[in-house]
Amino acid sequence: MQKKINIQNKKARFEYEIMDTYTAGIQLTGTEIKSIRLSKARITESFCEFNDRGELFVINMFIEEYLFGNSYNHKPKSARRLLLNKKELKKLEKQVQNVGLTIVPLKLFLTDSGWAKLNIALCKGKKLHDKRNTLKDRDNQRDLDRIKKNF
Repeated sequence: MQKKINIQNKKARFEYEIMDTYTAGIQLTGTEIKSIRLSKARITESFCEFNDRGELFVINMFIEEYLFGNSYNHKPKSARRLLLNKKELKKLEKQVQNVGLTIVPLKLFLTDSGWAKLNIALCKGKKLHDKRNTLKDRDNQRDLDRIKKNF
């Protein structure tokens, strides 16, 4: 039985206000998918960007080199193409260019059939006072949960 691969970007929910989410496939090579199956990937500092042909790429995503890969191993921090419908790509590109939003990966996971997918979100950056409010709300919720548990 194969273990569940679920690599998350917890920093993104704190740094950004999430507007909309999408699930995209990733174009990978053989050694990249093998490293992901061993949970050797990080998406904490990555972001998504369009090229001049309207294709969406994830930048700064770290996938560790495969241990048993020889000269055919991949580069750990190369740009990887995301696979979405044309309609979704045009909608995202319009939002990024006109409104000034950013696209950030939230979660990297494997489907039941073995395909690597990436949950991406259309986000707006939070201000410092918004981050403080998030921390305050989280602390208040934790205190309420403790009180409920004692009753």
